[in-house]
Amino acid sequence: MRERPLILVVDDIEENIEIVRVRLEAQGYEIATAANGREALEQTGRLRPDLILLDIMMPEMDGIEVTKKIKSDEALRAIPIILLTAKSTIKDVVAGLDAGGDDYLTKPFEPATLVARVRSLLRIKTLYDTVQAQAAELSILNRDLETRVEQQVQELERLRDLRRFLPPQVADMIASKGNNAEILKHHRREIVVLFCDLRGFTSFAEIAAPEEVMDLLKAYHSTLGPLIHAEQGTLERFAGDGMMIFFNDPIPCPDPAARAVRLAIAMRDSTQALARDWQLRGYSIGFGIGISQGYATLGRIGFEGRFDYAAIGTVTNVAARLCSEARDGQILVTQRIATEIDEMAVTTSLGDFHLKGLSRAIPIYNIEGLKD
Repeated sequence: MRERPLILVVDDIEENIEIVRVRLEAQGYEIATAANGREALEQTGRLRPDLILLDIMMPEMDGIEVTKKIKSDEALRAIPIILLTAKSTIKDVVAGLDAGGDDYLTKPFEPATLVARVRSLLRIKTLYDTVQAQAAELSILNRDLETRVEQQVQELERLRDLRRFLPPQVADMIASKGNNAEILKHHRREIVVLFCDLRGFTSFAEIAAPEEVMDLLKAYHSTLGPLIHAEQGTLERFAGDGMMIFFNDPIPCPDPAARAVRLAIAMRDSTQALARDWQLRGYSIGFGIGISQGYATLGRIGFEGRFDYAAIGTVTNVAARLCSEARDGQILVTQRIATEIDEMAVTTSLGDFHLKGLSRAIPIYNIEGLKD
């Protein structure tokens, strides 16, 4: 409602309009006037007054007809109408109230009664306007909420896709910054690659029931998965019992070699417990790890609907070959890794190895464990 409520006074007698005008302007109301029913409808549509004082008895279009037309218009029906009538036409008051009028006054009326009725209906109009405004705000909020929910669903789907090949904390960071497209572009970076798999898994899979194979892999993956996330490693892929994890990409870290070695030792300790359990069932299962450091090309590979984040380069091949050479419980690393983690881990030189795919032999070390 306006700061000064606007009241439309409708009467075909100018003296009656003037009496009402004087009384209501003295109370601080703004007054508009109309001399007949048609003018009243025009003024109502144009001004949208806060209240209408409407004489019933008028030529051409009486107050009852005006009331019906106003109340039939959804945009105007909330405007309260006080019907003005002579004492002898009370039946017209009933007809006017049935048409949608909100109150009535009989002429001549007391000024105090006029003011009281006007204030009462304006209070009701104010409450109605407040409710309507709140409903409009709520509608806007609901639309905004629907939009936000849709955006959050899209964000969750994007985050779910990222979590397929990134540790949770990295995926969360990428999603919050919204720069995954840039981070997942092909690029070259020095990384540390850890490759691990089970010893004796192929033989086990030949003689065990498929359900037992799946149970072992489930226990194996669920045991090692949290360890990978704890060290913020990027799990590139599963290949049956084999896993490839790398460090220093897509988010750089200051100690990739140390993280890889800590993870390898934790993996070895955890798989030993699993191996004991499976030994009780009559199966001999071991675990080996290879770790190397070097440059690789990294980025998203695949096709629409199925993407992976991959590292391509000799460093990944070396880690895989070291893993193949490792006996149960061994963590074989290159000389570069051994040098990087010299202060934190105990290493043993195993001499030079000729690894498949490499033109020359390279020195290999075994990680015994962490230093005290």
